[in-house]
Amino acid sequence: MSFVPLHGPATFVVADPPRASEVEFTGPKRTVRLGVAAAIPVLTRALRDDTAHPSVALLGGATLLAMKLVAAGRLYQHGDGWRAGPMLPADEEGVRRLVAARGAGEDGVVVVHRLLDAVADTMAPRPRAAPRPVRPVRPLRGHARAVDTGTTDIDLAFRVEAPAEEVAGGLLSLVVQVHDRADLTHFCDAADLWRGEDHGFARSTKLTVSTRLRQMARVWSPLEEILFEQIPDRLVLSGDLITDLLDHGVPALRAAGVEVYWPRGLQADLKPKATVSSRSRNEQLQEGVFSEQALFSFDWRLALSAADGDSDLTDEEMAELARASTPLIRLRDNWVVVDPAVARQARRRLGRSRELGRIEALRAALTGTLEVDGTPVEVHPGATLLKVRDRVLDASTVALVDQPLGLRATLREYQRRGLTWLGELTGAGLGACLADDMGLGKTITLIALHLRRREAGLVDSPTLVVCPASLLGNWEAEFAKFAPQVRVRRFHGPGRSLDGLATDEVVLTTYATMRLDTDTLAERGWDLVVADEAQHVKNARSSTAIRLRRIESRCRVALTGTPVENDLTELWAILDWACPGLLGSRNAFRKVWAAPIESGADPEKARQFAQLVDPFLLRRRKSDPGIAPELPAKTETDQVVGLTQEQAVLYQALVRDSMERIERADADTRRGLVLALLTGLKQICNHPAHYLHQAGGRLANRSEKLGLLDELLGTILAEDGAVLIFTQYVEMARLLERHLHQAGIDTLFLHGGVPVPQRERMVAAFQAGQAPVFLLSLKAGGTGLNLTRADHVIHFDRWWNPAVEDQATDRAYRIGQTRPVQVHRLITEGTVEATVAELLQRK
Repeated sequence: MSFVPLHGPATFVVADPPRASEVEFTGPKRTVRLGVAAAIPVLTRALRDDTAHPSVALLGGATLLAMKLVAAGRLYQHGDGWRAGPMLPADEEGVRRLVAARGAGEDGVVVVHRLLDAVADTMAPRPRAAPRPVRPVRPLRGHARAVDTGTTDIDLAFRVEAPAEEVAGGLLSLVVQVHDRADLTHFCDAADLWRGEDHGFARSTKLTVSTRLRQMARVWSPLEEILFEQIPDRLVLSGDLITDLLDHGVPALRAAGVEVYWPRGLQADLKPKATVSSRSRNEQLQEGVFSEQALFSFDWRLALSAADGDSDLTDEEMAELARASTPLIRLRDNWVVVDPAVARQARRRLGRSRELGRIEALRAALTGTLEVDGTPVEVHPGATLLKVRDRVLDASTVALVDQPLGLRATLREYQRRGLTWLGELTGAGLGACLADDMGLGKTITLIALHLRRREAGLVDSPTLVVCPASLLGNWEAEFAKFAPQVRVRRFHGPGRSLDGLATDEVVLTTYATMRLDTDTLAERGWDLVVADEAQHVKNARSSTAIRLRRIESRCRVALTGTPVENDLTELWAILDWACPGLLGSRNAFRKVWAAPIESGADPEKARQFAQLVDPFLLRRRKSDPGIAPELPAKTETDQVVGLTQEQAVLYQALVRDSMERIERADADTRRGLVLALLTGLKQICNHPAHYLHQAGGRLANRSEKLGLLDELLGTILAEDGAVLIFTQYVEMARLLERHLHQAGIDTLFLHGGVPVPQRERMVAAFQAGQAPVFLLSLKAGGTGLNLTRADHVIHFDRWWNPAVEDQATDRAYRIGQTRPVQVHRLITEGTVEATVAELLQRK
């Protein structure tokens, strides 16, 4: 059927009865229209062609589903023909998945159901006017019973035979076997049935077998040859037919409910395996260390499975298998049939070697598989790789190291565990992601790592820390407090320079400066590069992430309290920076890991993914037993308010006007209008002056949120408390600042436009108690700051991402906090805020 074009669209032409329907295949050079009977083998074979048009693949998938229904006997009579059914919920779900996979929409569902009926009507025997009663007949030669089983009680199977005289010529035989569905012990060869020998079946069985053979010939066309024989009992298989049977016949026949049985020992159970080993004979076996230049290769070959274990094929056997022109070959003094796909793979791989980088080799060792030509292959690591793999897997459980002598602090046990884990991974030349909750001391753990690597004499290059601008002062202060002997340099602001940089020095820079001076930073040789608040590189395509990757170092450490804020590709971006290549390319990661895990369709994938990433990701939460028992309680409350009359009028008018514009807009414009609508609704919920951009307008009695804020502040300040107020809008924060100033309340206001030195002075002033209220824009003040003076946190408007909101809360709820922390989330009832709050709660 090679003349049938499969790469163009296929159209299903419906007729009545359904068996008279046709499939039209359209290609650039020809258009071919086939009846359903002729189209069935074409469509089933097309499923193995990855380049087939989606409409061809849709009809092919529907054909396989129809064949399964016929094989299961799920048919019902309709007029003079048959229809597929009844459809079980699993069948309907299969139809929906098939249609969704091919992007066919609701019309595709209708087409699939019509094709199901057409295939069923084609493959099933014609209905009789009335059921023929089962009647007993005289037993034949000692058989206990012989009944006219009727069409539905008889089915076929095929048995492969290997007579010595045929095998020597590269041939096999496919023997037709008849069996009774009601009694699996009652069967015979078709030859016995036709010759009238003892078989125990009724005379009409031959007619039934002939009918069934015609149906199977539509499934696998080489069977048509049997139909012309006087006794349709066997088909002689040449090398090409053996290949076709294995590639196409067995899957198609099995889908139709007909099995093909092979004699024991004839089918070789060959499976590919690979040994990954170092290309260098001077292996660093004792240390288990990867160098940047470490290269690995693998020896790919086939292994013959047996009861006493697997046995690798020799080079000579591999070469013989690759040279074979037929699936029937002689292997270890036995004739065996080798799957053509395996033989083709051996042919492609023979004499070829592939170089692996260190991370790809480690990934293969951790997962136990390596993809070769699109097929997962079992991997056996060499000695060096085993040493490093074991070191990585044991990193989180080995005995705790002593803290560095130069550290002027006592690490908590979990911090020593983090130091030990980081020391093992970076000591092996690998990167890591420390993803502890905000406030659990990631900074001091990294300071300890810096000191330990130098005290151990492992490095002769400086450390680079890249962080948000608001954290420069925090890092500098932490080094001054816990490791004052370490020289720390700010590479930020005018006059920045790396001249005279010492090998044991620490350089602090911001993500913005790093983007500007990537070339300068990349020219230096770094021991350790640290990405603090690593969610800044969660978009691997951003300029920040791209430029950070250009800065080379012996190892990389990512610090973040939120390794996943929205989807798994963010974790991929962070880990791919820390350990390049660990999770493969972004597209491969989406296909292999993210899509099946996020859909929940494959729980086993989630387990395998955890097995791969757990050695490189250490995540501890404040709520974990034994992590931070000294932390006080945290209480979170949703404070629900209503709309004032002015707010309600603005809200309804904006919804009405926006929906009218959205309905008239094209697809691209519509997205922008929806985003503008959501932003406007949130601003109205905050305050009418915010939405109307009334910077100097009246504030009192126009927003219930503002009224509730006044009540909360009255209580908090009366109890000598301190509060952080977060809003995602700088404009709203300025309105709050003006309102509180008019009320005589001292405030500080931090936003993205505040210079770094002034930010540090603000933090120090708040911690010293110079102002009880700290207004912060969520983007500028939601990460990195230590504001334990506050015992209340107010989210004036919700950031619709719980992870980001929790980070902001952790400015106050962190180690060093001695008082219970109360978190207040202001939500406007009956609005989009309440709807999203409910969604976040379910999430």
